[in-house]
Amino acid sequence: MIVTAKKNDKISKMTFASVYPHYINRLEKNGRTKKEFHQVIKWLTGFDEEKIQELIDKKVTFETFFQKAKLNPNAHLIKGVICGYRIEEIPDEFELYRKCRYLDKLYDELAKGRKMEKILRVKKK
Repeated sequence: MIVTAKKNDKISKMTFASVYPHYINRLEKNGRTKKEFHQVIKWLTGFDEEKIQELIDKKVTFETFFQKAKLNPNAHLIKGVICGYRIEEIPDEFELYRKCRYLDKLYDELAKGRKMEKILRVKKK
């Protein structure tokens, strides 16, 4: 699928708080924990549990969420298809959309039972 300015704009205006309970719900149904998800978020964004809760309480948009994030230098190692989009083919002009798909991909891997060592990418030497 192709990312459009309309899709990018739509996701930029969504609040993290509106999606977060759905993330947690699915993870718990699949035997994963909120703590594990927070570990994934921390790896990707640098946000600790306190900061995650603050962003939820403030109902920040995904645009603000990722503006405040310090993206992990290994985030570019997140590849593959999520929601019909090949992450590595999302154009630079839709950087926010790519960052959201990074989070979705990590979340999906967690929900599917992938080992944490694999989810939290480490560049091979």
